[in-house]
Amino acid sequence: MATERRLTPHGPGGLRGLRAMILAAGVGSRLDPLTANLPKPMVPIVNRPAMEHILALLGYHGVREVVANLWYRPESIVEHFGDGRRFGMNLVYSREKELLGTAGGVKKVADFLSDTFLVIAGDALTDIDLSAMLAFHRQRGALATIALRSVSDPRHFGVVVTAPDGRITGFQEKPEPHEALSLLANTGIYLFERGVLDLIPAGEFYDFGKQLFPRLVAEGRPFYGYRMHGYWCDVGTLQQYRLAHQDILQGAVRLYTPGVVLPGEDRPLVLGRGAEVSPQALVQGRVVVGDGARVAPRAKLLGDVVLGPGVVVGEGAVVETSVVWAGAVLEAGSRVSQCVLGQGCRIEPGAAVGEGSVLSDTCVVEAAAEVAAGSILRPGEVVARV
Repeated sequence: MATERRLTPHGPGGLRGLRAMILAAGVGSRLDPLTANLPKPMVPIVNRPAMEHILALLGYHGVREVVANLWYRPESIVEHFGDGRRFGMNLVYSREKELLGTAGGVKKVADFLSDTFLVIAGDALTDIDLSAMLAFHRQRGALATIALRSVSDPRHFGVVVTAPDGRITGFQEKPEPHEALSLLANTGIYLFERGVLDLIPAGEFYDFGKQLFPRLVAEGRPFYGYRMHGYWCDVGTLQQYRLAHQDILQGAVRLYTPGVVLPGEDRPLVLGRGAEVSPQALVQGRVVVGDGARVAPRAKLLGDVVLGPGVVVGEGAVVETSVVWAGAVLEAGSRVSQCVLGQGCRIEPGAAVGEGSVLSDTCVVEAAAEVAAGSILRPGEVVARV
């Protein structure tokens, strides 16, 4: 059950002295068209870039020195995070002229990394206990440890096969349920000792899952899987992106991002600075309204709703279980349900966007037009009334 939480900036500090690498170079093609104009780590989750939540998690566990590799649209990441100082970090960047792969990117920053170091994706949503994972890693004298999460359907994940003591014995890539040897998914969260860097060739593409990890198993290296508790979601598909917001608003995941306040049972509506929701608007569900957003009389916010900064919801408009990015405008009498609207979209009077649709930035749905359920619109597309 969700409760209001002011997120804590200080935690157990179990990783103090360790350095971390955030994998932030990928395109995020499965989130297209939301990633048409920005890299996946910058996709907003409750109005903060996904990577900001990762930095907050690292800081909660004591990490202060972080490197992120960049390739796709790197300028937006650098502009937002800078040197990391305002996030309590020293953040540096490794720019890749050509993609080097997950392991190749780590090898490139070998001089930055500590004797034991963490690697984590910049686009996951998780509240993993990294301090407990490090304790597990050290107790077993591991060279490498993967955080594993139990899943009900293995078809969307790389799954990991382990011995009773946690030692990794094999892998399967997205097996059918009846063929799966494990229901433990690789979360993309890794702890390594520096010795693993000697196994990664320099200056070439090299992948953890396809190359390094099978080698560790084949050579009998001390390679373990840590069964994490808590929440983890690969925010890698459009549906998962929207469902992750529902999980957050319903209290399924704990975030550590300072300044973020989530709805609670006693106050389901959370307003950002300068936000206004008319007393004549109807709010039924858990709702986050970003800075400077406005909700007009007789508008309805139903279910789990996140409105970004500067969003305008006009008179009588209905927003149901949706994520609306900054600057979008839903004019009078418009309706969206179970949708994602990108930055600066405009839904004109009386228009409707069908369930499961995703509109990229600056799309326009003209007055009284309808977007069919499940539609995907590229940046700037216009839907006219038929």
